[in-house]
Amino acid sequence: MSRRRAAIKREVLPDARYGDLVLTKLINTMMYSGKKSAAEAIVYDALDIIKKKTSADPVQFFHEALNNIKPSVEVRSRRVGGATYQVPTEVRHERQQALAIRWLIEAARSRKEKTMRERIANEMMDAKSGRGIAATKRENTHKMAEANKAFSHFRW
Repeated sequence: MSRRRAAIKREVLPDARYGDLVLTKLINTMMYSGKKSAAEAIVYDALDIIKKKTSADPVQFFHEALNNIKPSVEVRSRRVGGATYQVPTEVRHERQQALAIRWLIEAARSRKEKTMRERIANEMMDAKSGRGIAATKRENTHKMAEANKAFSHFRW
C-alpha cells in the first residue's frame, strides 16, 4: 500500500449485453489471463440458465443474490500493547460488493457441477435463497464479528 497518495479508482464500463456496472465487475473478477470474452461468455450463459430455470430478470436476480452475500461487519486485526485483537468494523459499500463477488466466484469454483456456467448459476440461486457456500461465508464473518464485539472499543 502506497504511503504517498491514495490509489485512483478506475471507472469500469458497463457490460455489453445488460449495461450493468456490477456485472462488469463480476466478469472482470472471473477473468483468467486476460481472457475477458471467455469470462463474459460464462457469466452470460449463467444468467441465461437462471432466466430459463426461474423465469425472472437475471440481472435483478444477480443483484438480489449479491445483496444476500454482502457482509455488513467484518473483523480486522488491531495490535494493542503487544496483543493482537480481532476488532469488528463496519464494511464500506465498495468492499462489501468486492467481497461478495469474490466469495461468489470462489464458491462457484469449489462446486462439483460439470461446467462453470452451471456452477455460477447454481451458486447465485443458492445465494438468492440464503444458502450455499458464499452465504455461509457471510454468516461466518458475522458470527466472528459478534463473538469479538467485546473488542469493539479498540476501533479508531
